[in-house]
Amino acid sequence: MTTTTTTAEGAGRLQLPPGARVGIIAGGGKLPIDVADGLDKQGHKPFVLMVQGEAFPESKLGQFEHQLLPLENIGSLLGILKRQGITHVVLAGEIKRRPRLGAMRFNFGLLAVVPLVISALARGDDGLLKVVVRGLETRGFTVVGAHQIVPNLTASEGAMTRVAPSKADWKDIDAAYRAAIAIGVLDIGQGAVAIGGRGIALEGIEGTDGLLARVKELRGHGRLAGKKGGVLVKCAKPGQELRVDLPSIGVQTVEGAHAAGLAGIAVEAGRSLILDSAMVVAKADALGLFVVGLPPKERTHDV
Repeated sequence: MTTTTTTAEGAGRLQLPPGARVGIIAGGGKLPIDVADGLDKQGHKPFVLMVQGEAFPESKLGQFEHQLLPLENIGSLLGILKRQGITHVVLAGEIKRRPRLGAMRFNFGLLAVVPLVISALARGDDGLLKVVVRGLETRGFTVVGAHQIVPNLTASEGAMTRVAPSKADWKDIDAAYRAAIAIGVLDIGQGAVAIGGRGIALEGIEGTDGLLARVKELRGHGRLAGKKGGVLVKCAKPGQELRVDLPSIGVQTVEGAHAAGLAGIAVEAGRSLILDSAMVVAKADALGLFVVGLPPKERTHDV
């Protein structure tokens, strides 16, 4: 069974073969809903495996065939996918917590991957995601990216808003871009903020919303020069598994950037997702911020 895309890195829509059955391993946020809707419009009714506490049957996902999966019962994942006749798997959405080891239900499926998972956890989140993808593929599933199902979510290159970056903003963009790549090498995060041509805050385990809240607090305490200015940049980590955990922004990101006094947001084109893009652009225009897609930078390091 083969699948094809129309351009490199999955920028074109995925052509699913006849008889394909797609399973979505759904975390939180809107991305799993967009993926499910995209599949539905293509005539492929997805099966949604909702990570308990992250995705909810009461959401729009509940209209599709679904099942809840507690993180502590992750060992049953492969069995569920096989029983459902799944051929292709999409991992979409946030999972904000790790499973509680003391509460995990051990079975042969889980015991087989425990050594790999422990090793992967030591390498960081991206290492774990690569192990998950490799584990699914070695068991016969085809793993595809959310951006291959819904390619219009992928950021395009250039300014998307009425406001475009100024010369000073471009200096901030360059500084934040370099900083984001640097922390990506260490598998720390995907975003950075620069003000006055230098990086001043890096994304950590708290995520982008937490990063912006921290910048807002620094601004409020007078630790940053001026009340306005600066840029958030998000980009893929060097060596990142592009089928999972692509950087993303949404309306909440725009609101957080505005609250932090930033001038705008820049994301890596083709390797970042913009959720609710029309609403993101409208909100940015209303608040006077720019949103721009950047050409991907060459990476000289790998994770």
